[in-house]
Amino acid sequence: MRKILCTGLVMFLSIFGVMAQTNIDKGLATINESSIKGQLEFLASDWTEGRAVGTKGAYLAADYIASVFKMYGIEPLGDEIITRPTRAQIMAGKGLVRESSYFQNFSLLEYEPGEEHSFSVLTTNLNSESSVNFGYKTDFSVRPGSTGLSARAQIVFAGYALTDKEEGYDELKSLDLEGKVVLVFAGFPGHNDKASEAYKKFVPEGRYARYRFERDKIDNLQDKGVAAIILVRGGDDPTLSWAQNSIYPVKGSYYEADERLESYYDVQMSLPEDKLRRNIPIFTVTNRVVNEILSGTEIDFQEFENQAAKEMKPASKELKGKWVEFKTSVKSRVIRARNVLGFIEGEDTENVIVVGAHYDHIGKYNGWIWNGADDNASGTVGVMSIARAVKATGKKPKKSIIFAAWTGEEKGLFGSKYFVRNVPGDKNVLLNLNYDMIGRDSEKDSLKNQASMSYTKVYSKIEEVTKKHLADHNINLDLRYRPSEKPRGGSDHAPFAEQDIPIFYFMAAMHPDYHQPSDELDKINWEKMANIIKLGFLNIWEFANDNSYLITEDDLKSKNK
Repeated sequence: MRKILCTGLVMFLSIFGVMAQTNIDKGLATINESSIKGQLEFLASDWTEGRAVGTKGAYLAADYIASVFKMYGIEPLGDEIITRPTRAQIMAGKGLVRESSYFQNFSLLEYEPGEEHSFSVLTTNLNSESSVNFGYKTDFSVRPGSTGLSARAQIVFAGYALTDKEEGYDELKSLDLEGKVVLVFAGFPGHNDKASEAYKKFVPEGRYARYRFERDKIDNLQDKGVAAIILVRGGDDPTLSWAQNSIYPVKGSYYEADERLESYYDVQMSLPEDKLRRNIPIFTVTNRVVNEILSGTEIDFQEFENQAAKEMKPASKELKGKWVEFKTSVKSRVIRARNVLGFIEGEDTENVIVVGAHYDHIGKYNGWIWNGADDNASGTVGVMSIARAVKATGKKPKKSIIFAAWTGEEKGLFGSKYFVRNVPGDKNVLLNLNYDMIGRDSEKDSLKNQASMSYTKVYSKIEEVTKKHLADHNINLDLRYRPSEKPRGGSDHAPFAEQDIPIFYFMAAMHPDYHQPSDELDKINWEKMANIIKLGFLNIWEFANDNSYLITEDDLKSKNK
């Protein structure tokens, strides 16, 4: 009898152990090469025409994603659709039908430079005022804001416009910039001399750091209310890109042509707002424009760079008697765009986790299609796959989960920005998982298993849980962890991080096919992509059912005291 009881107990414990694993195993079983391949083959096909925001191809892709959500049993969380009854239905007593859609619709303003632009440098003194009127794409070009502007304003020299609190260097500190035109040099003190102390002190570190450094510089000036920015890149000759004659074929990375081809980057976009923001024109000028501005001011361009590198002291000042008068024009139109939103309701319906990736890409131009298999059809398949896996567990998670396919990322993270400002039902977002480019290998990845995970540094449990899942499930990923206080960069986790929402973000690799028509299916590493999706699912399932990841490093220190 005792033996039977012991055998029964062993069997019960065994069955219980299997059941405890069943939910997760059911989810993992849905993530395989066949399932992700089938989805990616359509999203990155020529039928979706590169999925540029607001185009027919993007709408086709969005319809497909919504259909997949519906097939997996993921509920819609988009805008409400009101269907009006027919006359016969009204007579039968049927009223308006209200139901949720999978689409969160919003407008974008698309704009590009118009044909009329003027730029004059005015010099005033006690006895006279003179004006030098420069020619468009002869001495200046302009990246306008979303509307045309005209102004007459005094010029302020702001050096590199560098503000570095840690190093105690601030070129804007003593300047009144409101309504002024600011002359700024690209770079930083010592940027031309890698051996200098200034270079070592101020050089931006990390991937895309130089780009972000210059972008942040512009953003900072715009926040201070400047009327316009004159940006000078020392050593560059801007006229080389303005030449009107095409003697030899224009060579791109994938073509040769008689003239420069139409490009995705010819137009800009923005989210329409009630007030004008970030509408500052940025002028690129020749050296003779710079010299006309600086003449009589005791500022010499080369001398300034040498002194900045040597002394590391700001030389900013208002240029008395120097003004700029300009006019810009813009061609614009409104574009309708849409995110795709699905929802799995948890026991807690108000607190949600958002799993997202952008489905838009570059589009179709001049007969070439940018299919964007890796960027970012791969990440979008990751979102759909995790949605399917969570549903396949057969268990309701404790927290609710939103599955989002963003649009407009390539133009400025617009889909995720709009969502963060307009979360459906005013739900409280606890965490964001972002997938972007999860299907490729770098040229140095000989074992073809490297990837990175960026995350919000104070939530160290995110890294801890990730390492646990890699080991427990024997997932073949050499993962590099990149914690930071507020993760930034050009992907859709950034709007969440800006609102102090913790994030974790997977990327497989940067590669030569980035933003090229050659980003195609045949280069995808299916095993790596599946492993990154499996790891994302395991993390999301853990986080959706356990609050321990919400404990910050400070919370842990206080708890251990």
